[in-house]
Amino acid sequence: MTWLGKFWSDESGASAALYALMLPALVGAAGIGFDYARMAALDTELQNAADQAALAGATQLDQTTGSINRAIAVARNGLVTNLTVFGNDGDTMTVDIPVAGTGVFFYETLAQAEADTNRLDTTLAASDAKANFIRVKVEDRKAKYALTPVVGWFENTLSGEAVAGIGAALCRTPPLMICNPSEPTTNTDKSLPFNADNYRGMGLFLKGGASGGGGSWAPGNFGFLDTIPGTGGGTPDLRKALGWDTPPGECVSKSANDAVDTDTGNKTDVSDSMNTRFDIYNGDVSCPTGGNCPASINVQKDVVHTDVFTDTNSCKDHNNGWHETTGTKYLPGSNNALDLSSAANIPTSMGHPRDVCHAMNTKACTGPVGDGFWDRNAYFATHYRRTEDGLTGYWSEAEWQTNTGLTLSGCSGTPARCRFPTRYEVYLWEIEKRGTVVDGVRVLGGPNSNSAYGTPQCSPRKGFGAGVVPTSTVADRRRLSVAVINCKALDVKGNSRSVPVVEFMDVFLVEPSLNRSRPGNANYTQKDEIYAEIIGKTASGSRGETAGTVIRRDVPYLIR
Repeated sequence: MTWLGKFWSDESGASAALYALMLPALVGAAGIGFDYARMAALDTELQNAADQAALAGATQLDQTTGSINRAIAVARNGLVTNLTVFGNDGDTMTVDIPVAGTGVFFYETLAQAEADTNRLDTTLAASDAKANFIRVKVEDRKAKYALTPVVGWFENTLSGEAVAGIGAALCRTPPLMICNPSEPTTNTDKSLPFNADNYRGMGLFLKGGASGGGGSWAPGNFGFLDTIPGTGGGTPDLRKALGWDTPPGECVSKSANDAVDTDTGNKTDVSDSMNTRFDIYNGDVSCPTGGNCPASINVQKDVVHTDVFTDTNSCKDHNNGWHETTGTKYLPGSNNALDLSSAANIPTSMGHPRDVCHAMNTKACTGPVGDGFWDRNAYFATHYRRTEDGLTGYWSEAEWQTNTGLTLSGCSGTPARCRFPTRYEVYLWEIEKRGTVVDGVRVLGGPNSNSAYGTPQCSPRKGFGAGVVPTSTVADRRRLSVAVINCKALDVKGNSRSVPVVEFMDVFLVEPSLNRSRPGNANYTQKDEIYAEIIGKTASGSRGETAGTVIRRDVPYLIR
């Protein structure tokens, strides 16, 4: 066959025409795939930027002054910096967030945040307390296509948007609860509020029921909570919760749906673990194995120690250990402060005392909450007797106010009955000034002439340290968090499960739980009582652990 014939009969290049015809479509498909991948990657980067900015902003929503401005600052690259490596629009790699009003918005409720309605006015100071949710919209960025323009598509505009909030939990479930003191006996409102701040400084039978004496708050319930629900730990778990400086326990939400499990029974022996906070150790059982039970640095209390500290009973509630004074004991004969015009009336030893109405043999306050009036003059006369710098005498009412900077206030009646300063304020002042000489008195110095100690003696001997000084990161050993429950409306009794908490409050442990006697009253106080002073609402505050034995954990979370 001639070469011309071979040429006409040769079919080896027949597919070339098909490729030529399909090439534009193939290039377009490849371009779409390449540029779609770029677009998807950029979209992911922008959404991640919005997510992280919203989470960062949510961490600042603590309802305190300036929270909105802080949230805006950290969302707009103050806490995190978001970058894009797939943006090719000529802008910088940084993903910016517009200022408030165009890119950052705040809402009071979840429904408003999700629907983007009722945005809070960020210029109003009142909005800080309402801002619970944040919406962040990052800047628009363009994905300029490299190959897709072959098919006539040149660029696309993308953005990212996210909504976040913050969830709070109290971890290490508090070991104690009380029934709402302001709840009427006929109450049916399970959410009846209780404002602990209104009760600041008032004495409280934390354990002891409606009127002390070891009574119950509700049938079968003496004020204990199941700190590790479902384990049946009972007394051993409560010992750990009351004794250890890092107690075990589960987390409960701090939202309106907080719920705890109550624990039945009186459990008198757990007081031994709580008393370690006051430097009293009734044997090894006081501090369960596996934990540390140090005393507070300030263990001012009414019991004294007149023996050596080498006896096996030296650190116990015992005649050879901590025991009541043989001298003048604090016992008000009426619902008034002691008459100190006679030196014989000044107690030989005295801790931070109960409210006067709860300290009498026949209590003037019949309920669990006192009135906040405690005998400050008797306390300072007992513990603040001048022995330094050649000075003598005890601090008078005017002198202790001048020396401490704590002034009487919240007074009413004649003679005046004042609510402030509180015992907790005096306690903190003593810690701040410990070891220093103030107007002839060494604050929390060595044993006074009546063998009363203000700082720990047994805690270091037991290997638990010289005493805990509370700071922003170190728990105060004489401060506890307590759950407040509407017992009437919820019909709380014995082992009640998933009981809603109306409020968590912090209290100051006033005295060790001991059996004490007074003239005419062999059971003046009982070991199964726990007496405290109300500090206020647990507002953590507990963002360190100083505000109680619980830790508040705030965790930001994405909504959309």
